[in-house]
Formats: sequence, C-alpha cells, structure tokens
Amino acid sequence: MSQTDSGERLTAKGNTAFVEFEDGIAWVTMNRPEKRNAMNPALNDDMCEILDTLEYDDRCRILVLTGAGNSWTAGMDLREFFRAVDSLSPEEQVRQRRSAEMWQWRKLRTYPKPTIAMVNGWCFGGGFTPLCSCDLAFAAEDAQFGVSEVNWGIIPGGVVTKALEELMGSRDALYYIMTGETFDGVEAARMGVVNKAFPADRLRDRTRALARTLMEKGPAVLNAAKVTFKYSHLMDWDTSAQFIGAKGAQLRLIDPEGIRERAMASFLDRKEFRPGLGAFDREGE
Repeated sequence: MSQTDSGERLTAKGNTAFVEFEDGIAWVTMNRPEKRNAMNPALNDDMCEILDTLEYDDRCRILVLTGAGNSWTAGMDLREFFRAVDSLSPEEQVRQRRSAEMWQWRKLRTYPKPTIAMVNGWCFGGGFTPLCSCDLAFAAEDAQFGVSEVNWGIIPGGVVTKALEELMGSRDALYYIMTGETFDGVEAARMGVVNKAFPADRLRDRTRALARTLMEKGPAVLNAAKVTFKYSHLMDWDTSAQFIGAKGAQLRLIDPEGIRERAMASFLDRKEFRPGLGAFDREGE
C-alpha cells in the first residue's frame, strides 16, 4: 500500500480502495465511483490487502466501510467479475472468487476490530454480503437498496441469499428477491438491514459518534462479544451455552486491560461505576 506524506491516508495497490485515518477511525472507501463502486477482481484484491494491513495498524481502532461518490457499492461487476472471469482458467477463477469471499465475509464477519458499514448511496446485489458482515450499519435515508438479479436472469450469487436471510425476515427477503424492486434507507432501517438511517448530510457525523462510543469499550471485550454472538447464532442451545462459557473464560485470560476485574471493583467496592450510563474509566484505577 502507498502512503501520503502526512501518513494519514493509505491507498491500495490497485487504486480501487483507500483508507483515511481520524482519531482511531479508519475510513475505508471503495473507490470506483464511475462504476458505482461495483466490486471487480482488483477491488476485491485491494480490500483483502487493506483488511490485512489494518488488522495490525494501531491507527485503526474502528473500521468504517463506505463508498466514493453517491454509491456504497452496486454489487459485483457483471462484466469484470462474471463474464471476464468465466473465460479464465479454472485455477484463476478459483483464486478470484476466493479473494472476493475472503474480504466480503470470511475475514470481515469476525474481524478483530469493530466494523461499521456507512451506506452513503446505492447498495445492490453482492453489496449485501459485506453489509451483513459488518458488525453495525448506518445508512443515508435516501440510499437505494436492491436485489435486482432476477431482472438479469440469475439468482443472487455468492452468499447474498444467506446474507438476506440473516438481515431480513423471510417475507421481506423473498419479496425483494422475487420482484427486484428497490427500497430506501428508511425502509432498510425498519427491516433491520441497517441499525438506523439519517439524512445524508448527518450520516458521517452520526457514524463518527458511534465509532467513538465503541472506542470507549475494551477492544478485547468488544471482539469477544461480537464473535460470540455471530457463532452462537448458528448453534443449538446446549452447544451455545458451552461455547459462550468458554469464550468468557478465554476473555479473562487474554484481555490485556483486565477490564472485568477493574470494573467489578469499581462498581462493587468503590460504588463509582454505573453500567449502561457511561464508559468504564480506564484511568480511574
């Protein structure tokens, strides 16, 4: 990745994505605005590179994923990812499809740092996969969402159908899969596709505020909490009980801040900490 002189912006090798740093927030931008940030093989490779880099970059405490221009992403690039890839060797087809799934869900779903999707515009088709993979999501009220594959004579590919099943109720998911109709950010929030929707001119400020709230929490605790939720969601009750207990025990061993013990002492012994009403004061010990 290339870096500007100020050290506050990184650009991936393929120039289809870049990162800007701001007080612990890494604003990751998919950067093909002329194609509505459609995800082609170059962008997929760039996003793999960015996620690998930010995992160990201390300037990134919270990752926000957004798109350049007036789109988040229009989904997979039909020409470059489907038609062009079909003409490649089987080995190269596997490599390019692996690159796509690696960043969009295999890595992003359980990324070590909290992730927020900031949907600033169009989100179509394959865009639902990274949207679902991010921990939290805000959208502009006028952002446009859609699963238009039926109009192209194909079904939602990759794991888009799985993402829709997780994000929506079955009636809503099937309605949009079968009709190809679009919906806006307000409707996306109503269905739970995003957490909240805001006017476009307030979206970045509200996303920044959410990121700062998350930065008040313990990084190890946040990661354990989200990973536990995402895996236990797939388990039966007995297996989930065992897994959650094991994750809790693991957290006590790996949390470098020892927040559990310090928070308990603050609340039980010194009566200083009121859970739910503010962040734990790391400097108060």
